[in-house]
Amino acid sequence: MGGNQWLADLSVVIPDAGDWLARCDSPGMFTAQIGWSWMLDGWIVVVGALAAVSATLLGNFLVLRKMSMLGDAITHAVLPGIAVAFLVSESRSSVAMFLGAVIVGVLTAVFTEWIRGVGGVDEGASMGVVFTSLFALGLVILVRGADAVDLDPDCVLYGAIELTPLEMVSLFGWEVPRAAAILGAVTLINAAFVGLFFKELKLTSFDPALATTMGFSAKWVHYGLMVLVSVTAVACFESVGSILVVAMFVVPAASAYMLTDRLGVMILISVVLAALSSAVGHLMALQVPSWFGYRSTTTAGMIAVAAGIFFLVAAAFGPRHGVVVKRVRRIVLSLRILCDDIVAFLFRAQETRAGSEQLRGVTAAQLTDALFASGVSLRLATWLLRRRGEIRLADGGLVLTEAGIERGQRLVRSHRLWEQYLVDQAGRGMEEIHQQAERFEHFTDRELREKLATQTDRPELDPHGSPIPEEG
Repeated sequence: MGGNQWLADLSVVIPDAGDWLARCDSPGMFTAQIGWSWMLDGWIVVVGALAAVSATLLGNFLVLRKMSMLGDAITHAVLPGIAVAFLVSESRSSVAMFLGAVIVGVLTAVFTEWIRGVGGVDEGASMGVVFTSLFALGLVILVRGADAVDLDPDCVLYGAIELTPLEMVSLFGWEVPRAAAILGAVTLINAAFVGLFFKELKLTSFDPALATTMGFSAKWVHYGLMVLVSVTAVACFESVGSILVVAMFVVPAASAYMLTDRLGVMILISVVLAALSSAVGHLMALQVPSWFGYRSTTTAGMIAVAAGIFFLVAAAFGPRHGVVVKRVRRIVLSLRILCDDIVAFLFRAQETRAGSEQLRGVTAAQLTDALFASGVSLRLATWLLRRRGEIRLADGGLVLTEAGIERGQRLVRSHRLWEQYLVDQAGRGMEEIHQQAERFEHFTDRELREKLATQTDRPELDPHGSPIPEEG
């Protein structure tokens, strides 16, 4: 939309905003100046949410199939379809351009699969060949045949989601933005496709060969998915631009992937995150620029930023795959193993002493030399053991309490039973069994110890001649 035509259109939607219009030269600045308006901002959020949800419904399967960049490829490759549609229709009719873009988008998916199959290259390489070639072709056609057409680069990148409330259509007696009607229909189609073919999509995403042997045509399911990806990308392109389309295909699905391992739950979470990204992104577009001295920014770009923030949170704190959670689990596990090693070491030390020497404590220096633990880790582990009442101070060192002795018996019994098992049943040499048994002892419960004792004929001594403690 050239010049300041959008200002006149906005004055129709919000007639009382005349004083604000004179200060603004962009849609984002206008919405930031007038504050929240349900007539304008409400529809912007709805359109953004529909675009995000329609894309992420299919994006889950793109992520699982490792085809996350297909949306980006299609948004570039549709350019020749748009250019040819303009040359044929001699107008910028949305219907003609939509059909041209959809046809080329579908051809992009077909050519990508054909090159991958015939050329024997991976999906990423075939995708790169197709979309760069078609994008270059589209540029040539535009330069040669449609060079005089006014095309705004910002609209291509960011779309014009702020202007979607200006073009209203009647739908079942309600006035709704044309973009909302189109994206709503696409969302319903995608939801129906995912719901009706959920089993087939799931099976072909994880094991296409198995799907084929079970009678499902993995190829046709793939093409069906690609066709809808093309339609969705083109439908979203006009309203939200290429940046948000690519982000919504990938980011909410990738965030959900970090939060769950169940596909149904993953799809539900991704849809919720996509809708939230639209609302949070538009609010950020209204508020955040003022924090840095700017007056406005694009809603589509900020929706992508909001989705990225949700992904960072999921990547850091996801219950199974989160980076921070994994790090914390490793620290907790290493601390638990160190506590086990301290108790087992003290048990062996007390086990070999007799009479008055039995209460002589083991010093921190001796533990450090024996367990190769850092000072910080050792202090934290001994603090935890003292807090749980498993060790205490005696004669300047550490000794086990009754609770500590019971834990030490279990650990040492597990260790020595494993050594006996590795010699009797696995045929391991004496020089190998200690380190392996030391790994297993930390994860051996009472039931497994009983099985080990049965398999080794309930020995009283381990292969080194040390007594195996009785089960407490």
